[in-house]
Amino acid sequence: MLAEIKGLNEECGVFAIWGHEKAAEMTYYGLHALQHRGQEGAGIVTTDGENMNAHKGVGLINDVFSEGEFSRLNGHAAVGHVRYATQGGGGYENVQPLVFRSQRNSMALAHNGNLVNAHALKNQLEAQGSILQTTSDTEVIAHLVKRSGNMPMEEAISSALGMIKGAYAFSLLTDDQLFIGLDPRGLRPLSIGRLGDAYVAASETCAFDLIGATYEREVHPGELIVIDDDGFRTKQFTQPLQRTMCSMEYVYFSRPDSDLNELNVHASRKTMGKQLATESPIEADVVTGVPDSSISAAIGFSEEMGIPYELGLIKNRYVGRTFIQPSQELREQGVKMKLSAVRGIVEGKRVVMVDDSIVRGTTSRRIVRLLKEAGATEVHVRIASPPIQNPCYYGIDTSTKSELIASNYSIEEMRELIGADTLAFLTTDGLKQSLVNERDTEAHGICQACFTGNYPTEIYPETIIPAYKD
Repeated sequence: MLAEIKGLNEECGVFAIWGHEKAAEMTYYGLHALQHRGQEGAGIVTTDGENMNAHKGVGLINDVFSEGEFSRLNGHAAVGHVRYATQGGGGYENVQPLVFRSQRNSMALAHNGNLVNAHALKNQLEAQGSILQTTSDTEVIAHLVKRSGNMPMEEAISSALGMIKGAYAFSLLTDDQLFIGLDPRGLRPLSIGRLGDAYVAASETCAFDLIGATYEREVHPGELIVIDDDGFRTKQFTQPLQRTMCSMEYVYFSRPDSDLNELNVHASRKTMGKQLATESPIEADVVTGVPDSSISAAIGFSEEMGIPYELGLIKNRYVGRTFIQPSQELREQGVKMKLSAVRGIVEGKRVVMVDDSIVRGTTSRRIVRLLKEAGATEVHVRIASPPIQNPCYYGIDTSTKSELIASNYSIEEMRELIGADTLAFLTTDGLKQSLVNERDTEAHGICQACFTGNYPTEIYPETIIPAYKD
């Protein structure tokens, strides 16, 4: 995956379904659509109303599941999860959904996001006698739910959510109910759909398209949805706050065929590219985008500037993990296994290379070098997002300022480091303007903390180097 070079990864994707005779199979296909959100682990848990069955493993969906597993995953309801692990979160035991069995009511929990007060809650739980089995903050949520005593599950979940801070989009399955919830600021995406008489929920709407489900609506910030044999009902477990969905969902993480907050991701990225061209025009011969997430912005830049868009970079889609350990020299050239410059397109040309973001700078430097080695006379780099100068504590693996090139160098210094002829970024105002739709813009806010340092929640000291990442 190119994301492995880029150094920017999302934590996971969540899928859930209630009321379908092939719940496990539908979840399997839904997770395939969300595979880009996590490639290090996957799992599915089903229930038939009496028994909970689980299968999970480390690796891609096709590595974890084979036809034989589905004969055991019977039931009308399921939750599924794809995972990307970072600090403190690797290993089979952390692969979700996490299953918690009890005499009263077993449950399976799948979560996307990061709890900024997980460390403090863990200390509290351990002081009260809890024994945690994983390093995942998802387990903290489960313990808080179970420590609510014998109150109804809906009330127990609401009570637990009142104690956690940060970003969370989750699905929780019991033997007889499915719960879907989103944090009060809606930092992570989560949508509801219908598949015949069945209800489905997913981190991205592209999962609905793959299984033939119909999109209904976004899950609202601070909303808890309860689905069971009696139907669908909803409540606000807390007062919703100004929505601040992660702007990087639009910039990089989500698939271009997904819709977030009533905005299509591809269309939003095209608008970012157009805005970038308006803010930072340049004379050039061709525009090319870094596959895949930057192509939409590059098309927008091309259209706005009137410069032809060309496939100057080609992604090798058949590169997987390898047992061969490369030398340091080959490791430095590792991007060549993932990308190739098209000499016939860029040779003798002034090239605008549009990318969605710069994290550590190593990928940009290597791609600029690729283009110049292929004969580009000039390489002008345009980034369709502002400089990432601050860590994210809500479920993206940028946890320290020291690893962020824009936090340590000026734009001119970055230009020299990556070897570009010019370098320019989209402004924060330009990004925000690109995400305006026909509805009330105040109800569709975005989090730009990684660009501005203005975090929408309190950041706890121990979060600076996260103890839990999910």
